[in-house]
Amino acid sequence: MGEQPTDSASREDPRKARSRARLLDAATALLVKGGTEAVTIDAVTRAAKVARATLYRHFDSGTELVAAAFCRLIPPASAVPEGLDLRDQLVSLLTRQARLIEEAPMQLTAMCWLGLGPGLGAVDDTPGHPELRSLRRHIAEQYKAPFDRVFASAAGRELLAGVDYELAMSQLLGPIVFTKLATLPPLGPEACARIVDDFLHARAAAS
Repeated sequence: MGEQPTDSASREDPRKARSRARLLDAATALLVKGGTEAVTIDAVTRAAKVARATLYRHFDSGTELVAAAFCRLIPPASAVPEGLDLRDQLVSLLTRQARLIEEAPMQLTAMCWLGLGPGLGAVDDTPGHPELRSLRRHIAEQYKAPFDRVFASAAGRELLAGVDYELAMSQLLGPIVFTKLATLPPLGPEACARIVDDFLHARAAAS
């Protein structure tokens, strides 16, 4: 007799996987076309041709379904450029983030939805909500992980010695997010370089 599969993925009912995929396909299409308000239980089940009871076997609520759909639309984190000094690494990453926000507005919508959505403020303090937690981690990975790797270097640790890391991230990424929220012209490479240079000069003056 052959060996039985042991990992959870191999034991998963393929029908369950297909129904979840149909629900996410429908929710993602509705989110892109009509925003979060379009992703209702009725609209998703109708588009996916899946019963409401089946949807609730996959997702605790419509909110969890929206979070899962957002996760599908957010691209992976940028790679950390190699062979550059600290300043040029930061300029490269910031320029990529500015382009990412400009080209992928759904990412910014997800951030606003997480921050302002009804009943989402206490997500981190309550059990459950796996899809919301996954979306939070996804966004954090997208924005912070590349900078985490840069600031983990010897030069990065020296630069941030005694500085609140969250504040440093806000100083670098804040202008990019504000520009998008305020519907101002997007920041190009020169503006991103200026943000990094101002940040580095402020750090040098404070040390």
